[in-house]
Amino acid sequence: MAKKFPLHPKHPERICWGCDRYCSTDELACGNGSDRTMHPAELLGDDWYTVGNWGLEEDDIAADAKRGTAAPATADASATALR
Repeated sequence: MAKKFPLHPKHPERICWGCDRYCSTDELACGNGSDRTMHPAELLGDDWYTVGNWGLEEDDIAADAKRGTAAPATADASATALR
């Protein structure tokens, strides 16, 4: 069973997000010899999961919203891109 993909990790820059191993940046186990894969929040902002089909479970998004860490579902993607 694959690990649940975190919507808002505390320090995404410390981990490679390229596979289910989630290796630290100084211990990449994939063997590809390249740089780490960035978390989507680093590339697209905190509301990254509201745009597109990421294949996330609705339960994960609902749980994140319940904790108060989710971005509003009505966030305008174009306004986010302008920041």
